[in-house]
Amino acid sequence: MAGEEDTHRNPDTLTEEQAERILAGMNEVIRAGEEMRQLRAEMIKLFADFGWTQDRIAQLTDMSQPAVSKQVTKYKSGDPLPPTRLSLDQRDVPWLEGRLWGLADEISENHDTARCTRYVHAIARGKKRFTPQNVDELRRLVEEDLMLHRADMPSSYQDAYDDISRGLDVPANVPTTAPASVRRALAYQIQRDRLRDEA
Repeated sequence: MAGEEDTHRNPDTLTEEQAERILAGMNEVIRAGEEMRQLRAEMIKLFADFGWTQDRIAQLTDMSQPAVSKQVTKYKSGDPLPPTRLSLDQRDVPWLEGRLWGLADEISENHDTARCTRYVHAIARGKKRFTPQNVDELRRLVEEDLMLHRADMPSSYQDAYDDISRGLDVPANVPTTAPASVRRALAYQIQRDRLRDEA
């Protein structure tokens, strides 16, 4: 009878596979949360370098002023970094990836049938990272959307993609001071703002 019991799974327990699936989903959320906290801390440093007051940063980040002060104090201990350029015309890979992400998000937001929508949402939730393979896949989806919706899109979308694509095909080895996640976030927002201004 003991052998027979071993062959039947106890319905009151989880299999390792079930536990792995549950924890994998949780781990993605936790990891994304940690990455977002780190990105927010880096952005606070950047805003302080721009000369913004701690009160204003606290309002924008929905944090208390003492919490912002603690972050700023932590970063002030090091040497000041050179100012961050905000021009779209930068050729480092994280900047170009951020621009691609911003373009994809604009396409997704403005076209219900955009193929890149699920990928954009996965990036936003931290389920997709900016690996070379994922960036290539996002490029492929954006290219498909640009072809499928060409008649409904401003020419600025295609122009932006052509510029981003050229940069990613021959990336420049440009030294940057800000972390890759910060550069992506900045380029993402600046690209979206530019596309909206040009629409």
